[in-house]
Amino acid sequence: MNPHGLFCPNILSFIFVILLPFHGVVLAAENHENFLKCLSLQSNTISKVIYTQNNSSYSSVLKASIKNLIFSTPTNPKPVFVITPFHVSEIQAAVKCSKKNGLQIRVRSGGHDHEGLSSISDVPFIIIDLINFIEISVDVEEKTAWVESGATIGQLNYRIAEKSQNLLTFPVGTCPGVGVGGHFSGGGYGVLLRKYGLSADHIVDAHMVDVKGRFLNRESMGEDLFWAIRGGGGASFGIIVSWKINLVAVPPTVTVFNVPRTLEQNATKLLFKWQCIADKVHEDLFISPLLSRVNSTMVSAFTALFLGGVDRLLPLMQDSFPELGLTRKDCREMTFVESIVYFDGYEVEDPINVDVLLGRDFHVRFVRGKADYLTEPIPEEAFQGIYDIFFEQDQETNGVLMFFPYGGKISEISESEIPYPHRAGNIYTLLYYAAWDLESTDDTYQRHDNMLKKLFNYMTPYVAKNPRTAYINYRDLDVGTNNKLGHTSVQEASVWGKKYFKNNFYRLVHVKTMVDPENFFRNEQSIPPFNLVKDEL
Repeated sequence: MNPHGLFCPNILSFIFVILLPFHGVVLAAENHENFLKCLSLQSNTISKVIYTQNNSSYSSVLKASIKNLIFSTPTNPKPVFVITPFHVSEIQAAVKCSKKNGLQIRVRSGGHDHEGLSSISDVPFIIIDLINFIEISVDVEEKTAWVESGATIGQLNYRIAEKSQNLLTFPVGTCPGVGVGGHFSGGGYGVLLRKYGLSADHIVDAHMVDVKGRFLNRESMGEDLFWAIRGGGGASFGIIVSWKINLVAVPPTVTVFNVPRTLEQNATKLLFKWQCIADKVHEDLFISPLLSRVNSTMVSAFTALFLGGVDRLLPLMQDSFPELGLTRKDCREMTFVESIVYFDGYEVEDPINVDVLLGRDFHVRFVRGKADYLTEPIPEEAFQGIYDIFFEQDQETNGVLMFFPYGGKISEISESEIPYPHRAGNIYTLLYYAAWDLESTDDTYQRHDNMLKKLFNYMTPYVAKNPRTAYINYRDLDVGTNNKLGHTSVQEASVWGKKYFKNNFYRLVHVKTMVDPENFFRNEQSIPPFNLVKDEL
């Protein structure tokens, strides 16, 4: 027996492990107190917009902007503080003091991140919620607008339509409650992508706070950083507070339709034909099928927007997609801003109430999602395997496949113009989506997640390869993550980075290394800086 065994390294390690949590609690409390002191020295106003865990409003403020209820459960990690700034100076103070006191920052504009990265973290963190950064200034003569990152895309479209008398808009997604900040910084696409491309294709300036707490515009940030934040995910580079955008023209009248077809009504043949023509039809026409199970059959609902009147639409459909059998009765004319309400699934009355776009509470529910890109049609016979997966589920496990067509403007722009690379060669993107309203349990979550993964795995032979590409705004941690502890090399991060950005990933790494070499702005899928010692070119 070793008489000095009491002092052997194993025993010392054991004592250290026992004492470490107590030391950590004291150290954390001290850091948090120092953080608050730092803020008070940096800003005279921030005390009015900071919520600690002891504050009676903390829980309601935290949950107010979480739109995916998966990340609003009691078991999710909570921020040490939530800050809801009104002024850029308050954001600058939060950045400086977080960096000084070892707190990570999660920035929230709309709260729709598919993996909840704007609301949760496994390390001590704060949330900067841009819910008060909602100003929108439209210049109709110049056809431009400034919009703050906390505004929603519904609010943006409403204000543009209001100022331009329904003759201008901006190409954004179909979910009005999504925040501008995350949408723009990831690329941003919707029903106008064939006519005008992405949101990020039309951004001409931006205001942001960098890792040093500096307020920058396009000129002072430089063209490399300006390139990176338009599709590369802004959370890797700083906090973008506002954007200047070029507006686009829309006709005073657009036409929409939603034509459902069951398996008994040749839905499979119609889906196959859609794949062959969707990226080739006139750029004014956007047709997007939604495939789901309804009772004992599958239904493909062909939903469309046409930039013009029904008299012009019907001949186009007869020429390109006569099999659908579209009739005048299926169609409805309206303004473009009214079509946004239509596509979000509201009960569309006459007249359509576009005022709902000014709200922020759109379909708060439990959500899971994944995405793929396709360069060739799914063979007609392969659809049966998709249907089988739907029919394996019980009636309470709800899922949908959404098909978004490419072609037109989005395919004409170079894949290196901005970080978003998914351009020519793609015929459509496929979104696997599950949403449920019932109280979530581990079993409910697992059933929906398993369904999506089965569909995703089944689709492997039919989707883009080398890499199997993905879209940062449909964030998916299953495609790869950074290391939880220690340095993540460029090579390690490229596993997921090239799926989102292809070779643009390496330029993003270059920008990150220039502007945030210590990797302060980071999360599970943030761009890593190049480390001269640990990385190899």
